[in-house]
Amino acid sequence: MGEYKSKLQSKEMDYLCEAVLCLKTKEECYRFFDDICTINEIKSLEQRLQVAKMLNNKKTYLDIAAATGASTATISRVNRCLNYGSDGYKIVLGRLK
Repeated sequence: MGEYKSKLQSKEMDYLCEAVLCLKTKEECYRFFDDICTINEIKSLEQRLQVAKMLNNKKTYLDIAAATGASTATISRVNRCLNYGSDGYKIVLGRLK
């Protein structure tokens, strides 16, 4: 994979990425995300990843909305990212198989 330039890129974002990459266990992840995110923020991230997983598994918007509680706008946004985004979801979903 070539050098990727994100519109989010900054020294501060690099530091956040390094922080996430240094976590070694699920417990460490829970502890970090408990501290850095509100419950609603982390639930939104969790929901988007579940939506991406279901879209990747060819589930319908109706099935995804029923299973996750996500709005059609959220499902559509995640689908757009899966198809035309930065491949972040694809990288993670491919590694989690």
